[in-house]
Amino acid sequence: MSPIRIDAELVIPGSGDPIEKGTVVIEGGAVGFVGAADEAPPSPGATRFQVAAAMPGLWECHAHFAGIWVPDMEALARESIVVLAARATTELKATLNGGVTSAREVGGLGIPLRRAIEEGAIEGPAIYAAGAVLSPTGGHGDVHGFPVDFVEQLSARGDWLGALCDGVPECLKAVRRQLRSGASVIKICASGGVMSELDHPIHQQFSDEELAAIVQEAARAERVVAAHCHGKPGIMAALRAGAKTIEHGSYLDQEAAELMIETDAVLVPTRMIIDEGLAMKDTIPAYAYRKLVALADQHAEALQIAIAAGVTIAMGTDIFGNPALFGQNSREVRHLIDAGMTPLQAVEAATANGPSTLGPQAPRSGRLQSGYDADVIAFDTNPLTELDVWG
Repeated sequence: MSPIRIDAELVIPGSGDPIEKGTVVIEGGAVGFVGAADEAPPSPGATRFQVAAAMPGLWECHAHFAGIWVPDMEALARESIVVLAARATTELKATLNGGVTSAREVGGLGIPLRRAIEEGAIEGPAIYAAGAVLSPTGGHGDVHGFPVDFVEQLSARGDWLGALCDGVPECLKAVRRQLRSGASVIKICASGGVMSELDHPIHQQFSDEELAAIVQEAARAERVVAAHCHGKPGIMAALRAGAKTIEHGSYLDQEAAELMIETDAVLVPTRMIIDEGLAMKDTIPAYAYRKLVALADQHAEALQIAIAAGVTIAMGTDIFGNPALFGQNSREVRHLIDAGMTPLQAVEAATANGPSTLGPQAPRSGRLQSGYDADVIAFDTNPLTELDVWG
């Protein structure tokens, strides 16, 4: 493969200062040079591009590729897995075309879809998937409107979003089942949620003993744990147990922010789906809409607290329930800017910070740096000043 040379009015490396009149040279699937154009090595025979701005491909750190085209988990449970997978292929292509080249999927069909992408059967970003989301019975990963034995059958089938587990032995087995399927990360419900009917978003789910067992079992296989958390009790318990990421963080306060910094944890705030969910009143279940309205303002405040405190943040959207949203993932960048980040900080959250959500499984991605993966997107304007490009 011949080298590729990208000359840009502005190179945004993902981490560090932008380079005006910069050049990126790609050789053999990796970045070979990043720097000022007048310092770039000769590139005989290279394919050349001239762009306004170049930066690393975006990281979507809270994805669900599961064909959820209506915001209702009961409707999803009645749908054919074939239909869901077919829908997911369009979600993947749109996400890639929207500039997302890497996705941490925290519940969905990402593990088998990853294989189809790698084989070239479908188009999509590189996927680092969790498989099923671990939840206690009655928790956020349960479907409360159905008999529990039916939900347990869905869980045992291996292609449902959730895996019910209660007590340390069942939690260990659930982790091992996800590892057996090829999971790159383990996702858990450490608090109640919005799209589940009977649990409260503030309440802690899983006991401290169960959380510790899950994190320790994942760590033995060099996997980290992503913890769905709205309420502070779940946030604190997950962090004390060693969870690497907090998803949503709606009731995060200064104390929780300080513990995140102390434990080197990452917040994936998913502000986009909070904003979009408020516009789904006519399609979302009434119980879910009430929960969303109750926490939306608190979530906005929590994100501002985290940014001001210096918590590490990675971009994630939690897109579901509306197929038109796939491909607009980068709108989350604008939400981060509106919450107090500088445009450069928001770009870092959307690129360089992404791999940190995977711990030891992280690829050399998210940065334009020598030796990193050749993973570049381009703009026809400056995305640090023309903020309307995001989304």
